[in-house]
Amino acid sequence: MPAQAADLTYTQPIQNTTQSLTGDGISSDTYFVKAGYWDVHLARFVLHYQVSQLADRRSSDITVLLNGVKFASFRPGDSTGLQTQTITLPLRLLQGSNHLQLQGQVLNMVGGTAQRVQTPANWLTIYPESNVQFTYALRAPDRSLRSFYIHYSGLDTISNGLSGIAVPNAPRNAELSAATYALAGYSRVMTNEQDQIPIAPAGSATLKNRAYQVVIARADRLPADLRWTVAAADLARGAVIQTVYAADRYTLVVTAKTDALLVKAARFVANQELMNETRAAKKIVTAATRTFSSSLQDNNGHYLLASPAGTQLTGAGHQSAAYFVTLPMDQTNAAGSQVRLHFRHAQNLDYARSLVTVAINDTPIGSRHLRQTDANDASLTLTVPPKLTVRNAITVRVTFDLALAGNASSGADNDQTPWAFIDPQSELFVRTKPVTTQLFTNYPSLFLKNDQFDAIGIVRPATMTASDFATLTNIVNLLGNFAKRNTGSVTYYSKTPDASVRAQHNLIAFGTPRANRYIAALQPHLYFQFDRAQQGFISNEKLSIESGYGRRLGTAQLLTNPDNAQRVVLVVTGGTPATAYLGSTQINFQQNIVNHSGDLIAVDSDNQVYNYRFKKDVTPGTKPSPVHELIKRSSLVIFLGVAGVIFVVLAVTLILLLRKYGKKGGDAA
Repeated sequence: MPAQAADLTYTQPIQNTTQSLTGDGISSDTYFVKAGYWDVHLARFVLHYQVSQLADRRSSDITVLLNGVKFASFRPGDSTGLQTQTITLPLRLLQGSNHLQLQGQVLNMVGGTAQRVQTPANWLTIYPESNVQFTYALRAPDRSLRSFYIHYSGLDTISNGLSGIAVPNAPRNAELSAATYALAGYSRVMTNEQDQIPIAPAGSATLKNRAYQVVIARADRLPADLRWTVAAADLARGAVIQTVYAADRYTLVVTAKTDALLVKAARFVANQELMNETRAAKKIVTAATRTFSSSLQDNNGHYLLASPAGTQLTGAGHQSAAYFVTLPMDQTNAAGSQVRLHFRHAQNLDYARSLVTVAINDTPIGSRHLRQTDANDASLTLTVPPKLTVRNAITVRVTFDLALAGNASSGADNDQTPWAFIDPQSELFVRTKPVTTQLFTNYPSLFLKNDQFDAIGIVRPATMTASDFATLTNIVNLLGNFAKRNTGSVTYYSKTPDASVRAQHNLIAFGTPRANRYIAALQPHLYFQFDRAQQGFISNEKLSIESGYGRRLGTAQLLTNPDNAQRVVLVVTGGTPATAYLGSTQINFQQNIVNHSGDLIAVDSDNQVYNYRFKKDVTPGTKPSPVHELIKRSSLVIFLGVAGVIFVVLAVTLILLLRKYGKKGGDAA
């Protein structure tokens, strides 16, 4: 199809934290992406930065590289305040995934000669407002599932609020399960940190202006304008996934005659590989179709750091490379984890001052001096401290301090010299242990196992309002963001499940206690409990709550499952659907959940957020072994040991006395 006429713009942030740099030649790396369906007319890098004051005889410059090619440089202004530099990016260098690098140095002018010197502390500070701006024309999607998927999950499509998932007005539980798998599949590949795809009823105000929609429904419950597009012969063969385009509306219909096949088709839609591979406009999914994710495999604890080509670091002084490793969400670092580094380096170094350092999440774990004897085949193995908290995201930073032999001002400091090379067999070996603490620091890990949904049961209101759908979207968005596989189970319940079901599931209950009787039944277990009218929360040990204020609060409460202490119940609730939605606004994105370390989050209508911990035992489901309990109670061990010694001494003494006096009695006779 021809490109649409009007030019569009999209601004992509390149980092979310402030970064301050210092050293003998600094380097900063960041990444951005370009959608494959854009015809880019202009791309600009907007750098927001600040530099510290330099001495009069010193100057500085910053060089910009795109995908390893230097294309621009500039000298920062003399001002020490916030500065902005806009740089046009060469279109010929743009790729799908792009590596943008800044290299800076401070030069000292001595006798007309420029010499590179150590920068002042925090010489260059890069602010998170820095971004890449695109001006482009949009190529409309063709009718293949692949093209629809790429556009539907595109950065600009989601950011502009053009993607949505539609279900029937009164969805059945299986239809919601299918929608959950689909949304989770999209959430896991989204790079938009503050955007989401909503689940809502077809034709609702939420979806009205969303040009790209996935419609999920049983065949007899499809919207009337779509029902005729699905052939009965196709439905007789299995579930149907097909594109239906009209005017500027792009729809993917996912339907089947049975609940099981509908869920199966949703798992297909949730599989990025399968959707990217399907160039047809229609796919029939049967019970025999393999839909599970295949690319995200268990690494058995071995995570390669460098790319197959290795990592080359150039230039003398302070040079570093960062590698990112993601563990399964339900696992964390345990004793025995190691960084196994293989590298080589130049031989014209001052080895008394040259070393390599490894840091985990900016915490150094070890270093050593470089040696000329193994310059061509060096290795370093460092143990990761077992108490180092890494959660599921690990940054491994390898830093070389490469000091030149002889006089550094002799001109031998050549930026093009390959000073160090990190071999591709370098790895992080992680020995893991399960995450069990029932706090929001481990949410949503507690609902995952081996990167997939761990028997999740979602208890929802029988009749759902717009606020209920918004609450559900928030909950599923974060769950899907962390689930790396489209497997595991999510089952919906519109009434209180049986005790045996509750005991076998990690449960999520949302809505009001009047619309969700399971939440009402949990009243004795809630940390923030409801008043008798079930319209608001009452005061508790953590917070005094005025009656009117209690009706303006929403909460997310992470409880120990009353039916099985090894599982949990997340309750997202309030006196009205709108206040219950407030409770979900802190469990929707990663940037929000990381701020909470307790087991209750409360949010009021003015967005005042509270974070409390009520549990005294955060791992109630774990039962320590008798040996562990004895060791824990060292005083008891000492007491029993002393008592045992005393008992033995008394027993020996008694035996000796009996022998002695028994022998005398015998002699007297």
